[in-house]
Amino acid sequence: MSDILKQLSEILEQRKGAEPDSSYVAKLYAKGLDSILKKVGEEATETVIAAKGGDPAQVIYETADLWFHCMVMLKHLGLEPQAVLNELERRFGLSGLEEKANRSK
Repeated sequence: MSDILKQLSEILEQRKGAEPDSSYVAKLYAKGLDSILKKVGEEATETVIAAKGGDPAQVIYETADLWFHCMVMLKHLGLEPQAVLNELERRFGLSGLEEKANRSK
């Protein structure tokens, strides 16, 4: 896993035990899964809007927000970002059509 993803994952794990008023992430965890999912949805929408706008810097900025909030969601659910990377690696070399067909079996 990239060093920055590993570092971020470790920090997100540490924030689970923090007081909600001590950090943004701790506050999200305290609000629960529905609030985290709402943020993921908001960031996904903002990423789509940025992509439609065509400004590469804005697309990168919003995608970083989306990835960040997806990582918060994963950690809240007790999942590691490495699991997502493993799944991407598993799919590598499969055609998208083949991968989709395998899911419906």
